[in-house]
Amino acid sequence: MRIGELAERAGVSVRSLRYYEEQGLLTSTRSASGQRHYTDHEAERVTFIQRMYAAGLSSRTITELLPCVDSPSDENSDAALERMGQERDRLTAHIAELVQTRDALDGLMAANRAHREQSRSAASV
Repeated sequence: MRIGELAERAGVSVRSLRYYEEQGLLTSTRSASGQRHYTDHEAERVTFIQRMYAAGLSSRTITELLPCVDSPSDENSDAALERMGQERDRLTAHIAELVQTRDALDGLMAANRAHREQSRSAASV
């Protein structure tokens, strides 16, 4: 199938598919005229790549995890699991930072509300 067909089938943009190729996540064969051609295997791979992006993984991390898919082995599986654990820890730390940021904003909002209430009370006296 050609790039437009793959994009439609996988629910991604043609631009995304080109990016995946640039990053080494996806490969295609080329026709004599230079058009990209893909198989059903690549369509499945795009779906897998999309799932990994949805899980918050970068293209670099996905590249590190692909040997588990391309050459399944206990060693590759263990390495992939360890790498995903590192990413999970990174996300957990980021969530904790976001919660702290949200709490700081909540504090500013509470201070603003208190100040407004105080100003209104002083104005009505």
